[in-house]
Amino acid sequence: MTEPDPLRVTRLIARDFRNHADLDLAVGRHFVALVGENGAGKTNILEALSLFAPGRGLRRADFAGMAREGGAGGFAVSLTLEGPNGDHRIGTAWEPPRGRDERGGRLCRIDGATAPSPTAFAEQVRVVWLTPDLDALFRGPAGDRRRFLDRLVLAVDAGHGARVNAMERALRSRNRLLEERPDDGPWLDAVEREVAELAVAVALARRETVERLDSLILSTRDEASPFPWAGVRLEGDIDDLVAVWPAVDAEDRYRAILRQNRFRDRAAGRTLAGPQASDLVVRHGPKDVPAATASTGEQKALLIGLVLAHARLVTGMSGLSPLVLLDEVAAHLDPRRRAGLFDALEALPGQVWMTGADPALFGELGERADMVQVAEGSVRV
Repeated sequence: MTEPDPLRVTRLIARDFRNHADLDLAVGRHFVALVGENGAGKTNILEALSLFAPGRGLRRADFAGMAREGGAGGFAVSLTLEGPNGDHRIGTAWEPPRGRDERGGRLCRIDGATAPSPTAFAEQVRVVWLTPDLDALFRGPAGDRRRFLDRLVLAVDAGHGARVNAMERALRSRNRLLEERPDDGPWLDAVEREVAELAVAVALARRETVERLDSLILSTRDEASPFPWAGVRLEGDIDDLVAVWPAVDAEDRYRAILRQNRFRDRAAGRTLAGPQASDLVVRHGPKDVPAATASTGEQKALLIGLVLAHARLVTGMSGLSPLVLLDEVAAHLDPRRRAGLFDALEALPGQVWMTGADPALFGELGERADMVQVAEGSVRV
């Protein structure tokens, strides 16, 4: 693994983003604590930072919904990053269509030059996050865990999102063919060939990340930590295939499964076997029980430990220490776990942004943190 390249956000500018009309925030310490009442705009600041990861940010919202109500219709966000190789400026903006012939869309820039997509930001910064909507991750449906898993993969492999999107488009094409032209063998063969290639690529990327994460957790686990270690693995038909067979053979075998299951998939209205049906299986390591059966408090601590381990994995695999975004995490921890969280976060080389309604939650951080008061779309350090 490569040595981490510590980066800090020293300035965040946002125009017409959510409830922030004209945000200009200068920071630079290891911890940035955003404090203020509910609805003040703390999470909106984290969401602005999360736009520099592939995808649509931590809320997975439509860009039109991110534009400030009453604003010009679009938004812009930029960061100044400071690291051992100097400063860099990265920015992203979204503009709505202005007329019948204008498309609008998203723009990305790095050091003043246009970037082709948000994927290019991965050369400058990586981002990981934990939000309250993940609290039910272990008890919820497998689809939630797949989305969480794909976010883990994206942080180390910025091209993963494009592969997943292409696979989903190919699956929709197959489902449509099965419904409209189920006897068109040549077309189904061609579509299933594309599905198999993409599906195996997605499954292999997921498998590599999960195996690396599980290995890192096992090699660094601390039985005395307030955040129990997790065991993670993938479960699914295609995951079994790529675990045993080389990619080309796995593609052939998956194509055979698709061909064999055409009648069943047509009746179901969807493709039943493949990465879209895989599950991320998580166990509470010290107790050796499924995470879903642990107590609510244990699940919260387990999830925090998993995200901390992922941040270390990103650092090791990419050589970039990620920004860590934690939304309303400290408020739900007892004093021992909160102190343990701050100790674990300080050991990470990347900058940590946290939100909380009560400034006292972050009091013990002292001079290690930039304390930012957020009120009705304005900020004060």
